[in-house]
Amino acid sequence: MSTQHQHADGAGPTRRAGPPAHTRRGSALTRALGYTALVVIALLYIYPFLIQLATSFKTDADATSHPLSLWPTHFTTAAFSRLAEADYPRWFANSVVVALFVTTGRVFFDSLAGYALARLRFRGRSALFGAVIAVMAVPGVVLLIPKFLVLNQLGMYDSYSGMIVPLLADAAGVFIMKQFFESIPVSVEEAARIDGASTFRIFWSVVLPMARPALITLTILSFQGSWNELPHFIVSRQSPELNTLTSGVASLVSGQLGDGNQYPIKLAAALLMTIPVALVFFAFQRHFVRGGTAGATKG
Repeated sequence: MSTQHQHADGAGPTRRAGPPAHTRRGSALTRALGYTALVVIALLYIYPFLIQLATSFKTDADATSHPLSLWPTHFTTAAFSRLAEADYPRWFANSVVVALFVTTGRVFFDSLAGYALARLRFRGRSALFGAVIAVMAVPGVVLLIPKFLVLNQLGMYDSYSGMIVPLLADAAGVFIMKQFFESIPVSVEEAARIDGASTFRIFWSVVLPMARPALITLTILSFQGSWNELPHFIVSRQSPELNTLTSGVASLVSGQLGDGNQYPIKLAAALLMTIPVALVFFAFQRHFVRGGTAGATKG
């Protein structure tokens, strides 16, 4: 009866009380401390890049006297002017050519190999995939001398082909594409096969468009890897005309442009070298994260 009288008097149901005030304050303090820690860690990571940016616009004397200063005492673009007068534009062009060819080749060949290992049934498939995994465990420096001997024997040493062809496929890319292709339902391919499509046609027109996240991931990794590659370019060429940014900047570090520390020109070269990779990564960051986890579960 008392409940009925309460409803009759217009009183609604009792509302559940929220968390106590001290609990809300503690939760807000925890979030504030967490954000503060993240900001501090982010600043620690970005601080070297800011030093690089500031030093690029310093004079040699200013960079030597105030190496950690984030603001040049005398703002100058002399380091960039000296790079333009040196072989830096040629190094940049060589890096672009190599990175574009290697990225295109890796996306195509790694996708083909990954699809074959994921869908085609042939003798030795498991052993071949085991070999791919084994190659991923081999340090790249171990293969430098064999690479030099093979390139020299084939007459590809000190040429663009010698710099590009050995990098056109990599085990990590094959592994990424295989895992992603295995997450695609087989029924999609069976429907296309019933319509009379060939294996390559199914791969190219049906499966590959569905693998866009993995393709973007592979594109970013391939571009970044070929752009930053150094050991392979050391053993595959010797002509200064074939220097890429990595080998060219390495020569700057060794003192090619004169005496002194040359901090501004070295860091200016490194800054310009970093920008293309950073732009590619930030442009496709969302797809990169999605593609990195796409093959973790099977559909």
